[in-house]
Amino acid sequence: MVDRVKFKDTEVSRLGLGTMRLPVKTPLKREANPMIDYKEGQALVDLAYQNGVNYFDTAYIYHAGKSEAFIGSALKKYPRDSYFLADKLPVWICLKKSDMEKIFNKQLKRCGVDYFDFYLLHSLDDGNWEKVKKFDAISFGEQKRKEGKIKYFGFSFHGSVDNLKEIVAAHDWDFAQIQMNYLDWKNQRAEEQYQILTDAGIPVIIMEPVRGGKLANPPKAAQELFKNAKPDKSFASWAIGFDASFDNVLTILSGMNAQEQMLDNLATLTDFTPFNEQEFNICKNAASIMNKADIIPCTGCDYCADCPKEVKISSIFAVYNKLKNGELSNVDAQAEYDKIDVRASSCINCGKCKTHCPQGIDIPGWMNKGIPDLFE
Repeated sequence: MVDRVKFKDTEVSRLGLGTMRLPVKTPLKREANPMIDYKEGQALVDLAYQNGVNYFDTAYIYHAGKSEAFIGSALKKYPRDSYFLADKLPVWICLKKSDMEKIFNKQLKRCGVDYFDFYLLHSLDDGNWEKVKKFDAISFGEQKRKEGKIKYFGFSFHGSVDNLKEIVAAHDWDFAQIQMNYLDWKNQRAEEQYQILTDAGIPVIIMEPVRGGKLANPPKAAQELFKNAKPDKSFASWAIGFDASFDNVLTILSGMNAQEQMLDNLATLTDFTPFNEQEFNICKNAASIMNKADIIPCTGCDYCADCPKEVKISSIFAVYNKLKNGELSNVDAQAEYDKIDVRASSCINCGKCKTHCPQGIDIPGWMNKGIPDLFE
């Protein structure tokens, strides 16, 4: 059974199942594919639950709004008090204060539950934090707690360090969710974010521990580092193990969409031993190698998928990164790029995608210069 971590008067599994990248059926034109494969997804949920995973995470926008209904359906067979369900309020969608209530009630209905165990203000950054203050979303969350409709109240974060300090000081949060992995430890100042939360006594939930799958298949030079140290361990296990080695980590969310991924993560986080200095240094050296590869820091989350021209942004970036990582030759990368039905040349530079990107990527810049210079 997977390890568990004490949290208030209960225990949370060290591994959590994220539902942003569930198994899908026939690909559609849009990046955020709503065609969830319920049979395969149910098998993943069952495998997780049967091995002690009790934390399941969803959000209003995942899989074009279909993730909540799926996880609610998948968990229906289990006693409601035997698992934790986490959902999130997308404040950027709210046009007026009353929209928070409408969205929250819709989320409960989609999931088929009467309450959420963990509820988060979703993807806070400088802009979304201003909206939280404008609509008094913290009071909204606390009111839902009083009503018994949420148990624990927190936030997920994609902003600046100074922004995080302000958010932490604004409320007595139960927990917080940040992007943390050995690549972003320095690149996106995850080390500082983790320390700010730890110093404030706020338990940390980790998202993107494998960087959207990129740390499961790092550049060849980084692969050699890991293989030489532990030839029988997967590259993903190094990424998961890095996060699990920090004391204030409550659970590590992994967007697993295959049983092999689930089994590997379960094995990593069962009777886990924290990394020693040598193992941390290997991760640090791997990050250095990846930084030199000049990859685009896209995690494939598809928050940018609502493109008016339906440009396949994350698919384009994936091909670019595979080329830079040495996974594809120039010829093969061009062939993969040519298969994408709506390419960079269709970008109209509206900037809508950029405002939604948690990684702060200059998507229009890449679509109008970097990508065309390479492929078009």
